[in-house]
Amino acid sequence: MDYSQMGLIIGLVMTVGAVALHFIRGTPWTPGEDITQDVLERRAETVSETDFPEPMNRAIGGGGVAAGAVAGGEAGGELEEGEEGTEETSGPGDIPEDEIEYFEIEYVKEGETIEVANNETLLEAGEDQGWDLPYACRQGQCVSCGGQISGDSNELVEHDDQQMLDENEMSEGYVLTCVAYPRGEFSLETSETP
Repeated sequence: MDYSQMGLIIGLVMTVGAVALHFIRGTPWTPGEDITQDVLERRAETVSETDFPEPMNRAIGGGGVAAGAVAGGEAGGELEEGEEGTEETSGPGDIPEDEIEYFEIEYVKEGETIEVANNETLLEAGEDQGWDLPYACRQGQCVSCGGQISGDSNELVEHDDQQMLDENEMSEGYVLTCVAYPRGEFSLETSETP
């Protein structure tokens, strides 16, 4: 027997062995216990609650309790018999129907001028048009929704509890569109911050 025949036999044996190993069933695999819920619960314990509102929230980590809300069972969480709740305060969004005014607002980057009611924020009006305007908290506590108007925003816009802009920035026309209600006509450049 020469070396070429021996090489052919060894190659044939190795090929048959590889094919046999391929089709031999090994130890069956059984999935372990599903620990997905446990992992999620542990992760949730490490992330602090936020005050961001749940609907349409784009902020990471959002979806906590509503601002000022107290969970039931905590001190002050539920009213006792005979106690009265605090009276709700009204804001610019609570204007009666017969006092609603409309203002022509030019959204410069969006290329359109629309009518915005004085009981609607600049952000809501843009979203009603189908525009994807930036925002995060919807409470005037960040500058994600910032914009700049053509004029003094102290005169042309009612700011409902905004907490990020100072008087100089507002006099330069900066607004937070999530809490800015129009009180005059102006042009608005969205995605502008001081």
